[in-house]
Amino acid sequence: MAKLKLNKVELKNVKNVGVVVIDKEDGIHREDKRKNNPGRPVNKKSARYIRLQKQSFYNDVNNRFKKGNQFKVDGSTYAYKHYEGKHIQDGSEYGCIVNTITGHVCNVSYIGRTKVQGYTFVLGKKVNVELNLKTLKFTS
Repeated sequence: MAKLKLNKVELKNVKNVGVVVIDKEDGIHREDKRKNNPGRPVNKKSARYIRLQKQSFYNDVNNRFKKGNQFKVDGSTYAYKHYEGKHIQDGSEYGCIVNTITGHVCNVSYIGRTKVQGYTFVLGKKVNVELNLKTLKFTS
């Protein structure tokens, strides 16, 4: 184990610099107990912090939708089901949105960062469906 002595500060395990031992004049060793401290407060009003928070939120709702977590729209509960294996039709890699009570609602044709597009057929006509992931209320 390498030891490095710099001005009464002894760094043990120089590779990871995990523990800082400070030598005082009275010979008492004190360890630095702080962990994950950047040394300055976080500015929560900065543009970078706000942008990173938005990206984290978008990633979170996108992952929750893709996992099949239930969400509510106008009082009804829905979930996304991904096609697996032989159920993939017309080369689509997406699944469908199902109602927890009645069943199939629409097929999904696109999943973006904040938007999901789908379609269904009503009386022989194609009806496009668009969901904004930012406004969905996930129940689970």
